Amino acid sequence: MYKVFIKPFLFLFNPEKAHHLTFSLLKFFLGAGFMKKIASSILVVDSPKLERTVAGIKFPNPVGLGAGLDKDAKVTDELACLGFGFIEIGTVTPVGQPGNEKPRAFRLPKDAALINRMGFNNEGAKAAAERLRKRKNHKVIIGGNIGKNKVTPNENAVNDYVICFNELFDVVDYFVVNVSSPNTPNLRELQDKEPLQNLLQTLQNENKKRPSQKPIFLKIAPDLNNDQLNDIVSIVTATNIAGVVATNTTIAREPLTTNAEEVKQMGMGGLSGKPLAKRSTEVIRYLRQHLDKKFAIMGVGGIHSAEDAMEKIEAGADLVQLYTGFIYEGPGLIKAINKKLLGI
Repeated sequence: MYKVFIKPFLFLFNPEKAHHLTFSLLKFFLGAGFMKKIASSILVVDSPKLERTVAGIKFPNPVGLGAGLDKDAKVTDELACLGFGFIEIGTVTPVGQPGNEKPRAFRLPKDAALINRMGFNNEGAKAAAERLRKRKNHKVIIGGNIGKNKVTPNENAVNDYVICFNELFDVVDYFVVNVSSPNTPNLRELQDKEPLQNLLQTLQNENKKRPSQKPIFLKIAPDLNNDQLNDIVSIVTATNIAGVVATNTTIAREPLTTNAEEVKQMGMGGLSGKPLAKRSTEVIRYLRQHLDKKFAIMGVGGIHSAEDAMEKIEAGADLVQLYTGFIYEGPGLIKAINKKLLGI
């Protein structure tokens, strides 16, 4: 149904308008309790064999929604009906901000990909936290992806992450530290060893002040070389965070079949979707070979089929996340992955 009717309709609009329209459709069709039950009965694969305990959290299944779709936690209840084992909101920043100028999102249908330079557009951590407090479904596992405001210089970035951490602490199950988006100026400089270790250790210190701690993950870029990945391994080990989300979008533009001039006109931004699949899996495999097994890996990037998800898991991912694949393939992809994991 999605690929025959809904996707062609949504793809008539520019990606950002389609995004907002999708939220309206989710609220309209899944706003009522009985409709949520119907959707769940069709899409949710419920089996104890799918459960995974990762970083001390019991996930009903290992297929989650990556950050970026529901930045402000506006449709977590509706998305939970589609079969996700967990939902990651954000990236949120301490203060709401509009993000980069439009147009800032582009489709590459020939490549089943997207280019975006959204720039952490969101309503702020406080607004997201308030919505999460009011949600009806408190069973679904929620991750909080946190970042810094565009106007905050890197030397003060730690403060922004601490503000978001404290604001969301009581309403999320785990955190993801985003220092790898290519769409906020100089943000990726925070992936350098010294500032990154300082940031993560500061958050861990905040974490330890709480009676019950929350797992902290680090989201990394696919564009890191092996020496940089070795630094990531060292930092994760030293700070003893829960693990890594691999990977964010890429600034690379190959391999693509879309006309090069057309891609050039789209401008800067992070590329996601099928072209990212191979590299993100390579990063997962490298991390799994070098990280102690007590550290978890969430695999994300180019998952458009159950087979794609299995590649990530076989490479060493404990959990997987969808974003672009969900847009292109629809909620049936979640069900297909979970059925594949069950061998049915």
